Amino acid sequence: MFLEKIKSPGLAHLSYIIGADGQAAVIDPRRDIDIYEEIAAANNARIRCIFETHRNEDLISGAGLLAERCGATVFHGPNAAGEVRYAETAGDGKTVQLGDLRLQIMETPGHTDDSISIVAYDDASGRDAVAVFSGDALFIGDVGRTDFYPDRAEEVAGLLYDSLQRILALGDQAILLPAHGAGSVCGSGMADREFSTLGHERQNNARLQITDRDDFIKAKLAEHHYQPPYFRLMEALNLSGASAMHPQSAALGIEDIKGFADQVIRVDVRSAEAYASAHLPGSLCIPEDMIAAFAGWLLDAEQPLVLIAENADQAWRAARHLGRIGYDQIEGYLAGIMDWVTAGEPFGAVEFVNTASVEQRLNKQPVDWQLLDVRGLEEVEAQRMPEAAHIYVGELPAKLSQLDSNKTYTVMCGSGQRAAIAASVLERGGFRNVDVYLGSMAAWQQQKDVA
Repeated sequence: MFLEKIKSPGLAHLSYIIGADGQAAVIDPRRDIDIYEEIAAANNARIRCIFETHRNEDLISGAGLLAERCGATVFHGPNAAGEVRYAETAGDGKTVQLGDLRLQIMETPGHTDDSISIVAYDDASGRDAVAVFSGDALFIGDVGRTDFYPDRAEEVAGLLYDSLQRILALGDQAILLPAHGAGSVCGSGMADREFSTLGHERQNNARLQITDRDDFIKAKLAEHHYQPPYFRLMEALNLSGASAMHPQSAALGIEDIKGFADQVIRVDVRSAEAYASAHLPGSLCIPEDMIAAFAGWLLDAEQPLVLIAENADQAWRAARHLGRIGYDQIEGYLAGIMDWVTAGEPFGAVEFVNTASVEQRLNKQPVDWQLLDVRGLEEVEAQRMPEAAHIYVGELPAKLSQLDSNKTYTVMCGSGQRAAIAASVLERGGFRNVDVYLGSMAAWQQQKDVA
């Protein structure tokens, strides 16, 4: 018997392959599916079935692609918002036997109506559950979000509470195997740890400490989550099934870049610091490790892209991150910007300012200056900056009209990384007087703690 976890960085997506006696099952595969076949082959196993714990909103499922390639059956829970064309609907009690390994579906709605968990039993060693693949119902340190049905908010929060009781009833010994880890947009309180048991979560997960159903519902209704526009694209693709992913990107020269029309978006996937030092005019700063979190807010999947990367390897990794969330129209990449700069082409830069400068401006505010906080609402409510206006970085493109382009803006976030993204949005939107508070809230708080 074997079990392997596959993590997709950026998305913090966790998928699994489990098997015994030459047969295997895959749970929640991502779009680039080669890894599952490689693991199966290494364990002399054939992938017989695939489970989707729910219709994903934040990434493209590879279930249909993997099933077609290896002749497996895909099982998806009931009550999906539409027909999952590549899957067979399966609910409570559906069982797949792989030698001594028994996998049984348990309906656990709440995060979505079609959410299921997969309970694993080892029939050779006892009757209790060995593990549970909980999808987005139960995480390590948190539980699933329930904001996808705003007109049924109380109902779905209550459904999640009931589902969690069913999962916990499997016993403290069961290993918890969720579909996401820390950093995912599917929950804000996840532990920075990818192993746990139901017993540990029962004792330490804050949401599971709420034992009254009505109190749990109130707590869920009080949460605030953002829904990037690309969620709708993921939901549609995960009903019909996606095409294969080919994260290839051709090297481009200066004349190639200049020859593209304005509708081709330049996406700088280098570090925020590299972007700030020098960047192509009009480019959006979305560092490679932040693509999964912010590309879906800032980019249109129908628009062609050009990547500005440090090198070919980074461009390939960035294209793979983009492909996992449906951004396939990549025209190519420019490796670094030194050739661009030395050719005498125009470039931009963003100034970094420190805590002392921000404090000085706050104490004696210059005319037409504004501190702009682009953190999430929960972060702002937990720790506010004096005199700062607030617009979440993901919502900034849609709210530029609320800002005066003649003002000077100092942009801040938690550390300065999201602020650099926001600065690129502002620059692309015609704002010419923008700088970034490097260190942002972390540096501000450090100064206050020292004082």
